[in-house]
Amino acid sequence: MKAGILGGTFNPVHYGHLRAAEEVREKLGFDKIIFIPSKNPPLKTKEIAEPEHRYEMSRLATSNNKFFELSDIEFRLKGKSYSVKTMEELKKSSPGTDFFFILGIDTFLDVPNWWHPERVIKLTNFVIISRPHFRFVDLKKSQYIKINKRALKELDDRKIELYTTKLTSKQDVVLLRVTELGISSTEIRELISQGKSVNYLLPAKVKSYIIANKLYKS
Repeated sequence: MKAGILGGTFNPVHYGHLRAAEEVREKLGFDKIIFIPSKNPPLKTKEIAEPEHRYEMSRLATSNNKFFELSDIEFRLKGKSYSVKTMEELKKSSPGTDFFFILGIDTFLDVPNWWHPERVIKLTNFVIISRPHFRFVDLKKSQYIKINKRALKELDDRKIELYTTKLTSKQDVVLLRVTELGISSTEIRELISQGKSVNYLLPAKVKSYIIANKLYKS
């Protein structure tokens, strides 16, 4: 069993999240993608909707895809929602599953600033996906991955779609090009607060839920 892990605040979840998850699953042959909404993000701000709302929006967005699974694991763990605690619990509950943590290039480069980053790197495999305004060659800055610049450039130049190697922790890491939809949760929240349309940025069910619960209003 191979499972991709897509975690985040999902504030709100949108087509960028969903399309990336679908392409990772299909291109890498994963059995499922597990969405994990963060209950208590370490860097919580007043713009983050209550966890129950974000969980329900994620449920609505993923419910019609049989390969997508929604996990409440971070709602069952106490304290801040740290990735290392989540991965430890996942591995304990599903010992026969190969987990791959899905991160954008920008987020992977921020891993050194996470809580106990060295433990996270040893706990799981990774899939690093393309992101708007970031290049794979930027990964040369990472202390956790050693890749020749030629392979990174070929990914950036679209000569290859994926590249598989090892992290310094010996875990697998796949660098993968996906469709880069320039959609952000921040942009969606701003549009909603201004009373503007968010059609075609997120699923209609999620939009209806936001309206019904008066979320992100200024």
